[in-house]
Amino acid sequence: MIIYPAIELLGGHCVSLEKGRIERPMIWHVDPVEKARSFAEAGAEWMHLTDFDAVEGKAVNDELVGEIIRAAGIPVQLSGGMRSRDRIEQWIDRGVGRIVVGTLAAREPHLLRELAEHHPDQIVLAVDVWRGQVMTEGWREAGAFAPGDYIAAFGDTPFAAIVVTDIDSDLDEVDASLGLISGLAELARAPVIAKGVVRTIDDVARLKYVPNIAGAVVGRALFRRTLDLREVLEAARPVTEPAAEFL
Repeated sequence: MIIYPAIELLGGHCVSLEKGRIERPMIWHVDPVEKARSFAEAGAEWMHLTDFDAVEGKAVNDELVGEIIRAAGIPVQLSGGMRSRDRIEQWIDRGVGRIVVGTLAAREPHLLRELAEHHPDQIVLAVDVWRGQVMTEGWREAGAFAPGDYIAAFGDTPFAAIVVTDIDSDLDEVDASLGLISGLAELARAPVIAKGVVRTIDDVARLKYVPNIAGAVVGRALFRRTLDLREVLEAARPVTEPAAEFL
């Protein structure tokens, strides 16, 4: 299972949001570029980057995002404000590893299928769930689909992955969130990346054995230092079963 250490940007700062509430960010006083480099130094294979200003239609972080992509040393999975073909292809041309698409998928599913076919292994579907509904517009609007139906509607579209976020997972009890994501992973044809449910090493260990969950995004716990990235990466590695010796 691949661990995606995450950075969330707002106004050039690393932040965390409580259930997407952009008006009350928790600001982390670290350099985003150096933080991205530290992920690679710890052994991460990928990183996840969300631009909250881009969600609001602002391009104020574009230069910083480009610098992170160039400096990270590992591929970057970028999300936030990807609501047009031009915007998506601009970032692909600038060297991003993958693009995560949410609102555009709900608005123009045919365009998203076309982009996924034209850019194999680079388009990721975002499925953000709040109380049984798929949310769009930065978690502010409920879509017309239940999450299972939404995933099924895309059929065999060749997504690189599907990122599933249970917005309710900010609650202390995460078992329900793990159950939701596990259930959706059974329906998905693309590998699923769980977001927002890793708080402990035990959460990583449980996710690792769920079929079709190929990764997990880990952010706030790393900034709070309640999790060490090297330990998380180690916990996510497959366990080698001892081979029987034949005489």
